[in-house]
Amino acid sequence: MSVVTPFVAAGGVLVWLEPWTFPVALWSWAHAWAIPMLYGRRAGRALVPIGSPRSAAHADAEADRVALGLLGDLLGHRERELMAATGLALQRGALGVWLLGEKGALLVRPGGRRVDSWCVRIADPGGLPAGDRVAHLLLALREDEEGFCTIANMDFSGAAWRVRRHLPERARPALDEGRRVARGGSG
Repeated sequence: MSVVTPFVAAGGVLVWLEPWTFPVALWSWAHAWAIPMLYGRRAGRALVPIGSPRSAAHADAEADRVALGLLGDLLGHRERELMAATGLALQRGALGVWLLGEKGALLVRPGGRRVDSWCVRIADPGGLPAGDRVAHLLLALREDEEGFCTIANMDFSGAAWRVRRHLPERARPALDEGRRVARGGSG
């Protein structure tokens, strides 16, 4: 909203001051629409599900299987099923509901309408299996949720629907489930 408001207001003021500036106002309003859309796309691309084409390649299939098993041990039954289907791990926290992928996380705020996207860079992505990368993020989040927010890079904060459109099709049910839980749904 803080990005949209100045562009919408500037376009309105231009038209109010001089109606002939309407084409310039349209340009300003187009910025108000495009900038949040681009940031939502960036957030959707930052959340990489386990096993997606954008995930880091790891050569050892046995290590991948073991890492996924250990990650599954950290999750409850419903969260494990959700991770198997979507490639994202769901974790409830004090700040909201987290969805963790290989390279980042989404925080679904209480109420389920807004999300924050966090990008986490890993120095050697080829050295760890995907399940281990997600497990490390999950354990860091459980240990210190606010500290996790200070070391991760926030790259989007806004409406959940803006991010959902740009998530891989497979990962969208995880966001839907995160929103349901953030609204107070059981599970």
